[in-house]
Amino acid sequence: MAGTTLWFEHGLTAAGWARGVRISVADGRIARLETGVEADGAERHGIAVPGLPNLHSHAFQRAMAGLTEVRGPAGDSFWTWRELMYRFGERLGPEELEAVAALAFAEMLERGFTRVGEFHYLHHDEGGRPFADPAEMSARIAAAAQATGIGLTLLPVFYAHSGFGGAAPTPAQARFVHDPDGYGRLVEAARLAVRPLGDAVVGVAPHSLRAVTEDELRAVADLGDGPVHIHIAEQVREVDDCLAWSGARPVEWLLDRFGVGEAWCLVHATHMTAEETRRLARSGAVAGLCPVTEANLGDGIFPADAYLADGGRFGVGSDSNVRIDAAEELRMLEYSQRLGLKARNVLARGEGSSTGADLFRGALTGGARALGVPAAEGLAEGGPADIVALSADHPDLAGRSGDQWLDSWVFAAGGAAVADVWRAGEHVVQGGRHRARDGIEARYRQALARLTA
Repeated sequence: MAGTTLWFEHGLTAAGWARGVRISVADGRIARLETGVEADGAERHGIAVPGLPNLHSHAFQRAMAGLTEVRGPAGDSFWTWRELMYRFGERLGPEELEAVAALAFAEMLERGFTRVGEFHYLHHDEGGRPFADPAEMSARIAAAAQATGIGLTLLPVFYAHSGFGGAAPTPAQARFVHDPDGYGRLVEAARLAVRPLGDAVVGVAPHSLRAVTEDELRAVADLGDGPVHIHIAEQVREVDDCLAWSGARPVEWLLDRFGVGEAWCLVHATHMTAEETRRLARSGAVAGLCPVTEANLGDGIFPADAYLADGGRFGVGSDSNVRIDAAEELRMLEYSQRLGLKARNVLARGEGSSTGADLFRGALTGGARALGVPAAEGLAEGGPADIVALSADHPDLAGRSGDQWLDSWVFAAGGAAVADVWRAGEHVVQGGRHRARDGIEARYRQALARLTA
């Protein structure tokens, strides 16, 4: 928004924390950033930090939140949850998808995320019937992003098989499935669908090693020059099945055969040996961690301490969207390490380091890299005007300064501390509430009534 000038009592800039931060916005970017200055009539706010990237989301699963918490006859697991997810996804039409995604995206903005990596695999109509426009469902994701204002990195998913070695897909997977040529047409159509958003990015997303063959993965990874995201090593059974098929573990298999580097994001990567952890960390790829969903599904604990010690990059995502809160993802990441290692402040990078600040900066730069946008450790001239204002009046932030604000946001206040959010300079969240929430929520309720009828 041209001509907008904002002033913050304090702000996290690329050079560190500063007092009296005045930001002039033009064309969605920070045209000028001054520190140590008075407001001089600018709009006044509390504590400014960059918005976090949400590097892994399945937006439609927001509508399932709370609906899978009833125990089955025996052995509830990711795999039994997946069957429920398949049945739910079968009923979602384009209008329902757009309505659910809009609520998920609005909640992301309300809780500190300003760009989402949408790992999108509901491509076809019910029963797998193709839409006239191969990007019909992708266009609905783009419409939800436009309605809410969130930045979008769209990751259309390639899915062809139900198991390792090219097993035929099941009927429940019919809405996901493409051959490589059809997927190429989908990616091209998706690029057209997101063009009105201005700063959207389109990457590719081979679903997982169990859903693609080696040749298919090679063909998909070579499409374009954007991000490449893949689910990998999320579950112990997945590792066992990969070993039975290939004699190698999933991360090991991928690193041995592909030039995994900075364009890649390996989502979850939960179950790795020490050698796999070291190799992934040194590859330059980003580990896409989704601590709240991984806890909800009983996935396991990512070896974050060892991975970061080897220089690994990471970002966080809300995945199944059972809970959407940027601070909660970071808190759960640290708490999982504390529970596993029986220690505190595990992911702080050195003596005297702030755990919340190290988590925040790591997720900020790693998430940006994974979503194909420039990364910086703070607000800077020329960077996007994607700004989260924490409330200086929130009791959990009282009496704090500098990195203590990040510690208190992550480990105490959570999403309740988010007062205002600007995305590309647009004031999309005011007083903790998305500016279009009433209409978005009404459409969501109507969609849920149709889905649960």
